[in-house]
Amino acid sequence: MNLASQSGDAGGSQLLFANFNQDNTSLAVGTKSGYKFFSLSSVDKLEQIYECNRVGPCCGGPRCRSSSASPVSLHSQAQIPSVLPMTDADDGDRLHTVELKQRSTADTEDVCIVERLFSSSLVAIVSLKAPRKLKVCHFKKGTEICNYSYSNTILAVKLNRQRLIVCLEESLYIHNIRDMKVLHTIRETPPNPSGLCALSISNDNCYLAYPGSATIGEVQVFDTVNLRAANMIPAHDSPLAALAFDATGTKLATASEKGTVIRVFSIPEGQKLFEFRRGVKRCVSICSLAFSMDSLYLSASSNTETVHIFKLETQKEKPAEEPTTWGGYLGKVLMASTTYLPSQVTEMFTQGRAFATVRLPFCGHKNICALAVIQKIPRLLVAAADGYLYMYNLDPQEGGECTLTKQHRLDGSTEPPNEILEQGSHDRPLVAQTYSAAVSKGYCEEQGAVGGVGLDDDLSDLRLEEDNEQPPLILETE
Repeated sequence: MNLASQSGDAGGSQLLFANFNQDNTSLAVGTKSGYKFFSLSSVDKLEQIYECNRVGPCCGGPRCRSSSASPVSLHSQAQIPSVLPMTDADDGDRLHTVELKQRSTADTEDVCIVERLFSSSLVAIVSLKAPRKLKVCHFKKGTEICNYSYSNTILAVKLNRQRLIVCLEESLYIHNIRDMKVLHTIRETPPNPSGLCALSISNDNCYLAYPGSATIGEVQVFDTVNLRAANMIPAHDSPLAALAFDATGTKLATASEKGTVIRVFSIPEGQKLFEFRRGVKRCVSICSLAFSMDSLYLSASSNTETVHIFKLETQKEKPAEEPTTWGGYLGKVLMASTTYLPSQVTEMFTQGRAFATVRLPFCGHKNICALAVIQKIPRLLVAAADGYLYMYNLDPQEGGECTLTKQHRLDGSTEPPNEILEQGSHDRPLVAQTYSAAVSKGYCEEQGAVGGVGLDDDLSDLRLEEDNEQPPLILETE
């Protein structure tokens, strides 16, 4: 999630971007001075597995190089400065620190998008300095594989083992991740200034979801393997605010700008499977939706202090029992009356409620959530614009209020942790934060994307050679 403001300022925090990888085993952070990766294998210690302190003309590594074979070179011709060597801490996700010397602060790229492919070394990077350029790098080798320039600002990048998606405000580019060639372009999409889209991580159900309208909550579902539209789902009356696939690619969660109702649809059929009510009293801005890897839980965070966790289970039919209390009689009367009530009222009686909740020590900050199992315990993880990663325990049987177990600073500063806000401050609105739409040159009007430097001559850069990287990525071409 992009955390930068229109001027590229993230307030007191150094964070510009934060996102979890596809299986929630690592966290990527973009900052004003580079980017970092953290392992999520432990609660007590947030292990930093990679840090780039200064992003140079390529990806920030000591062996960045460009190829002159491509007819359109997008690389800087400046000489790569001297660097400190990489250091390997172990044989797994090793700690790599890259710091470029002899480079002024003005030459530092603010990383506003950094997306890692599972636990591999493949990473996609976009900076505020060049918001129309996508760089694909092998961060452990410190090499840039290729780069592309687009006709407008890059708002989002999504990856899975088959496809890389680049989202612009009114178009989407579908790349083959094996050779980074553009397979298809979805043009003239409804205005999408927030870059809202979701890509399934499943190889069998490799679908892309994006808004089909700027005025109502239509979801367009696109098959990125067969390169054809799969369905259009009328999800909400209001414009969409959040989208998320489950790990199997067979469920899609949606939320609108009102933020009061979360719906889950089957993919590609588009049948409504679940409907949850996040709240009634106020409309909120949904920041993120996230499924657990087993597709049993769904989290929804917003600009308020509460994160809701819903359980995706079908209620079993029970034989009718005569109520024995006044409350039971009242409930029976209310449910019977739903036949005669307006549909909006009837829906409120049938919508599911939160299985568990989290009360964050802040409100008004953009944030992104993940549901992960760490050290055999289900956890809710929240990375927020205040510069912290919050970890909560989730009781999978009882639900209820989740407990905060640990919080970690992400931007390297030594400021004390946030204190819980006073009750009266929880209704502060979220200030809209989108990063700068700076103008850059070097694109083709016909294709919209220009790049692929070095691919024709050196496809070996696309192969991730570490045998211990999981899951494996095959990047060979025919």
